[in-house]
Amino acid sequence: MPRPAVNVAARAARSAGNIILRYMNRLEGLAVVEKQRMDFASEVDRLAEAEIVKELRRAYPTHAILGEESGQIGKGPLTWVIDPLDGTHNYLRGIPHFCVSIALVEKGEPVYGVVFDPLRDELFTASKGDGAYLNDRRIRVGKREGLSGALIATGYPYRARNHLESQLAMTAALLTEAEDIRRMGSAALDLAYVASGRVDGFFEPALNIWDIAAGALLVREAGGIYGDFAGREGLPESGNIIAGNISVAKAMTEVIKANATARLLGV
Repeated sequence: MPRPAVNVAARAARSAGNIILRYMNRLEGLAVVEKQRMDFASEVDRLAEAEIVKELRRAYPTHAILGEESGQIGKGPLTWVIDPLDGTHNYLRGIPHFCVSIALVEKGEPVYGVVFDPLRDELFTASKGDGAYLNDRRIRVGKREGLSGALIATGYPYRARNHLESQLAMTAALLTEAEDIRRMGSAALDLAYVASGRVDGFFEPALNIWDIAAGALLVREAGGIYGDFAGREGLPESGNIIAGNISVAKAMTEVIKANATARLLGV
């Protein structure tokens, strides 16, 4: 498929971003539902996803769609994976850190990806084999050669607090060598920040494919790697992801493996 698929996804992300920004001054009146314990969705999530689906359907009516809010729509080898508002908790509290994430996945591998931060008007895009970009400027992962001095991003997923003890052990072990660890509240933006060199690495357990598909492609096309906690490369079915440049990702993997449970390692 030609690169125009990225342009379609970017247009859809910007349309969703307009909806997200439009409701920012009306947060107190939003209808919010708790999908699971501590896992919230607002009417803005649903409106933004509906706008994305409309744009994608117009351009690619035969493609399947997997949305965080609407679930699976259709089947086929090409699936658009959508997180209409990654960082909903931040958004609902007025914390200015959230994004739209859209990826086209073919046979389990992301081939096009867009992450859009509507507040900063930052559009991260990637196409398989064609590099990663921020507002049309080529981006690359950082050049850090190991954990020494590295800035690492992570998240503590609301749905997986059963892994908290293990993840805190990983965090403590990483902090013995790394400069610091950030917990910012949007996995898609964390991965985009890895791709652009703003942070050196990222890890988090139990994420969904819509959280990581677009961001993972950005990392790879920016010269980095991603894989699961056991070091297996590719999009992890478990959702337990590590990403960074080659040196940092490998160093993180060694530390995380030493502190992960067998369940987190998939063994």
